[in-house]
Amino acid sequence: MTISTAMASKAQVLRLWKDQLNLTALEQGLLSGALKTLDHQLHRLEKSRIRIAVFGRVGVGKSSLVNALVGQSLMATDVAHGCTRQQQSTPWPTPVPGLQAVDLVDTPGIDEVDGPARARLAGRVALNADLVLLVLDGDITQVELDALATLQKKGKPVVTVLNRSDCWPGEELAPLLASIKRRLPRGLPGPVVAAAAPRQAVQLSDGRIRSQQQPADVARLQTHLTSLLAEHGEGLLLLNSLRQATSIQQQLETGRLLRRRREAQGLIGRYAALKAAALAANPLMLLDLAGGMACDAALVSQLCALYDLPLGGPAARRLLRQLGGQNALIGGAQLGLQMSLGVIRQLLLLAAPFSAGLSLAPAAPVAVAQAALAVHTTRRTGRLTARWLLEERGRGRRNQPIPISLMRRLCRTDRGLIGLMHRWPDAPTRPALKSLLP
Repeated sequence: MTISTAMASKAQVLRLWKDQLNLTALEQGLLSGALKTLDHQLHRLEKSRIRIAVFGRVGVGKSSLVNALVGQSLMATDVAHGCTRQQQSTPWPTPVPGLQAVDLVDTPGIDEVDGPARARLAGRVALNADLVLLVLDGDITQVELDALATLQKKGKPVVTVLNRSDCWPGEELAPLLASIKRRLPRGLPGPVVAAAAPRQAVQLSDGRIRSQQQPADVARLQTHLTSLLAEHGEGLLLLNSLRQATSIQQQLETGRLLRRRREAQGLIGRYAALKAAALAANPLMLLDLAGGMACDAALVSQLCALYDLPLGGPAARRLLRQLGGQNALIGGAQLGLQMSLGVIRQLLLLAAPFSAGLSLAPAAPVAVAQAALAVHTTRRTGRLTARWLLEERGRGRRNQPIPISLMRRLCRTDRGLIGLMHRWPDAPTRPALKSLLP
């Protein structure tokens, strides 16, 4: 099986996964944009067509760099900053082994004061590209570091490029490169040097000095990109496809967990009210305890059904141990209070014939106290169960979603990609789990 055939096969696997998501009408509406973007990405994966976003501040020579790599003046350039108003794409004519085509995407500047929409556009283009060229024209600025941090947080592979290297004398260029390298995130290589539109001072016949454009110097960048794409091009395409698919998976799971959270809150509230009413109305303490335990058991069973996790065997024992361990002290205190309140209420009831009913007056506050205690214990049991169910979904699911399992397999088999991307964060994280508790 050739590499391109293998990539097409993985694209088909991801398409099959997408088609089997069983989305509701609401989920289809919320994820329509992401699903359309994934369709485009999978089409490029099948065709082995990679996208490289040329990214950076306004006026660093992004369009000139694209023109120099292509060998034609296809992208508009101007001395005024902000010449690029929207994304523009053009094929890179340099052949790369293993890839059918390479598209260079020129983007607007990320720091233009009057162009926040263009900055957002540049961010979207960069995050949807398979590789990002972060173009600098001097020492790296805080704006560029912030953009780089965003890209790495999203796991986007980045190559830094120092354009306009002709503006720096030889004795100043090496310290500049060293300064940029020191400020880059750990593990990211130093910038590749280029001069997309170099100029040189020339004396005319009448003695005047004029600046004339010289041939572009992008040979090192071309060599670097060709080598990188030949080794990792197919992997970068698959990596971006998996990231987009995993993002959809996470959004889908988060939305469903949020809806389950709301349903779980209502379920816990109903069982708390039922238990409180039963304890307040029932005069027998043993029936109180038995009814409370039955109510909590029914709540746990309903929550398990809500989260699509069967409660049985080892899972049931783990949940019971966790509930027992975390509730041991407070449960003992609550049981003692419950028994004390029950005894007081029964004594008041027994004394009613001898006190002409006056002893029943304190029975109402006792019943209210029992009801409040029942609500508290039921809500605590429900929250502990919901927390356990969420953690069990993240820890005990043997068959992970296809995007995540393929992602981790890719990272194991192509170690070179790890040096190009930030570590893929495990999801859902523990803070995210806590935010989804009922």
